[in-house]
Amino acid sequence: MKGIVFREFMEMVEATFGDETVDMMVEQNNLASGGVYTAVGTYDHQELVAMAITLSKETGLPVEALVEAFGNYLFGRFLELFPVFFNHKSSFEFLDTIHDVVHVEVLKLYPEATLPDFISEIKDDGKTLHFEYHSPRHFADLAVGLMKGAFDHWNETVDIERNDKVVDGNQVTLFICKLTS
Repeated sequence: MKGIVFREFMEMVEATFGDETVDMMVEQNNLASGGVYTAVGTYDHQELVAMAITLSKETGLPVEALVEAFGNYLFGRFLELFPVFFNHKSSFEFLDTIHDVVHVEVLKLYPEATLPDFISEIKDDGKTLHFEYHSPRHFADLAVGLMKGAFDHWNETVDIERNDKVVDGNQVTLFICKLTS
């Protein structure tokens, strides 16, 4: 997983819970990286999982809720850092470009990146999005947070139905997103 994701996670935790909490997460997990991440470096995603579990124990918040909140935060950071990707009329139009546009550009910059796969289809005259997530890293909660960040950005109210399964060790999650406003 790219270092930018780790750095943004640490920044969110620091802003929300304080720098002492960041230090505690690093110290309690004996991370191979030592908790030092460069934006372009590649790190084991299990370090992020370990820190999220530690943060959950410290705050009493469920891991899933923390990872989803991070996804929402990360959407805002990506919007700020990479505005060129967000020139769409709706969140569904944007989400429909993740696999074939955004991830293609990410791989040009970071060819060694291992990104999740997305299969998407807009239906019902733009009112429904079928968005399928495939990854061995099991971060569908992060994807939910990113999607909710997109819905907020485009001022849309969207109901999300979620169906999870594991196929050959990969998390495969189908999100059926229905625009309600």
